[in-house]
Amino acid sequence: MLKNPHQPIGIFDSGIGGLTVANAIHHFLPNERLIYFGDTVHLPYGDKSADAIRYYSLRISKFLLEQDCKMIIIACNSASSAAYDMLLDFFEGKALFVNVVDPLVNAVISQAYKNVGVIATKATINSSIYKNKIKSLNQKVKVNQVATPLLAPMIEEGFYSGNISKSVIENYLSHPDLKNIDALLLACTHYPLIRNEINEYYSGQVAILDSTDVVRDEVKRILTEEGLLCENRIGHDAFYVSDYTSSFEETAKNFYGEDLKLEALQIWT
Repeated sequence: MLKNPHQPIGIFDSGIGGLTVANAIHHFLPNERLIYFGDTVHLPYGDKSADAIRYYSLRISKFLLEQDCKMIIIACNSASSAAYDMLLDFFEGKALFVNVVDPLVNAVISQAYKNVGVIATKATINSSIYKNKIKSLNQKVKVNQVATPLLAPMIEEGFYSGNISKSVIENYLSHPDLKNIDALLLACTHYPLIRNEINEYYSGQVAILDSTDVVRDEVKRILTEEGLLCENRIGHDAFYVSDYTSSFEETAKNFYGEDLKLEALQIWT
């Protein structure tokens, strides 16, 4: 499939957490047109099997390719862990694929952190993808992982920057495996919304890394290298979800940082 700069960028997530990545790209590359798909029928992916996540990712990627996307961003750590390699093989040559794992791993290596903590959903932690990839590049880096399954639903329900979220966050971050770290990876696209609370817990003494900035930089790098960076915007962004409720739209505004209109789109029939 021939690709040109005016084709849109597709972004998908299990829900609306990936809108943090979409917003970072929107502001950093304002000429790019975005098509976002949040699989709210099946959220959260963090509790699903790897086979189920691969199936969902395959179908969503097929939909985004039908929208003529030149690049597909897997804005979900669980899907990046379980499905990225499979999507590369299945759709070879049809689009560029970017996951949210590799840019964070590369940031750890390039900034030479020695003792790294990772917090994420159960699926991401169980895959050990961050630990394995970091170790494959530098065996000397110590990587400790802690599953934090309550954080994503807590954030989606709007319980952040308050006493409830503070208590849950402190409970997770006080885990013994996260002591004496010099960097913490927020390995879920929901977690940028509680980045300030996490930074406050560590009193600014631990580097907090999330996928928003590193992914947007990686997207620009790849598009530039491929000659696909758009210089003149054509068309409008589109935001789809597989199951719509008004509460999803309200929460989506918090993740995206500005008003947007969600459109229900059933691709599973």
